[in-house]
Amino acid sequence: MKITRLETLFVSPRWLFLKVHTDEGIVGLGEPIVEGRAQTVAAAVHEIGRYLIGQDPRRIEHHWQAIYRGQFYRGGPVLCSALSGIEQALWDITGKWLGQPVYQLLGGAVRDRIRVYGHLKGGATFGDYVESAKVSADAGFTALKTGLFDAVQIVDTPALVEKAVERFAAIREAVGPEVDVGIDFHGRSSPAMSVRLAQALEPYHPMFIEEPVLPENVDALVTVARSTSIPIATGERLFTKWGFREVLEKQAAVILQPDVSHAGGILECKKIAAMAECYYAAIAPHCPLGPIALAACLQLDACTPNFLVQEHVTLGEGYLKSRSRSSTAPSSCRPGRAWASNWTRTHWPTSTTTARGRRRASGTATARSRTGKRRSAGDASGERR
Repeated sequence: MKITRLETLFVSPRWLFLKVHTDEGIVGLGEPIVEGRAQTVAAAVHEIGRYLIGQDPRRIEHHWQAIYRGQFYRGGPVLCSALSGIEQALWDITGKWLGQPVYQLLGGAVRDRIRVYGHLKGGATFGDYVESAKVSADAGFTALKTGLFDAVQIVDTPALVEKAVERFAAIREAVGPEVDVGIDFHGRSSPAMSVRLAQALEPYHPMFIEEPVLPENVDALVTVARSTSIPIATGERLFTKWGFREVLEKQAAVILQPDVSHAGGILECKKIAAMAECYYAAIAPHCPLGPIALAACLQLDACTPNFLVQEHVTLGEGYLKSRSRSSTAPSSCRPGRAWASNWTRTHWPTSTTTARGRRRASGTATARSRTGKRRSAGDASGERR
């Protein structure tokens, strides 16, 4: 089997889908994207494509090493995201060729249900966030995530801390103690203010604080982690196993959030999770992206022992032409429910035709429109910076 063509599709609101075509008619899907930089990543994908054309798509590790190590400049958000989406598509092709879901090729499932968390959606007032929390909890979510503030000064006022605590207390009261609620600081706070905020929020037991400081300075993250009992999460802006090494060695976070569309792809995130396991850390894959990225995350979640919870903003409503029904996956569930085994709906390989005695599969996520003009009410733009 040989790769014949790489095709990129720009899809609203901010997604980039990739199709890797082969001479056997199997097409692999991936989602290479840096939010707000889709055209830049697409250019990188097609530059890498010059190497991939004519290659066997099943040599995934070999191609990963060649693409990542074969140039003088390595890493960074653009190159790693391009590589990530390509790697996802190569796994998709391999799974379809073998007639097996990707998680089966990475050691098999260690769970038959995936816990997902939803984002609270706001409106004109913070009361809308509280109402959103109630709706999500009633829908069956056992974990949620929210933000509490915008920009924070290096040393800000007591009023900012009090307002953040007041907001989180209202959410906690709305959902009760049975629902976990994480807080995303988005790297907007200084170490000093993150320490103050964390200590003030402790009585309300947040599930985690995500990116309490920017990721460039791991020692600053350590300062925050040592000051609070709230678990610290980070990783959405870290790339490859080398980007996570210092965080683990200094025990700066107990929850790692690699993004399969940024950190190097499915197998690279599996390696990051294995590193985290040695430090008794969990992974909660970052995914404020589209349905192909979510499908890739679910493969990782299914076969990773130290998986905690999966972020998601959409199941692809309004974008998927059809949904999978596979006898190889665990039993189905209602999308959006807590502990949902969503790979039965969005995982890639599902038996449809036969070729050369092997079970061939059809992809699950197909863009309705190259222009992205069609959107559904359930679409979300993901995280705001």
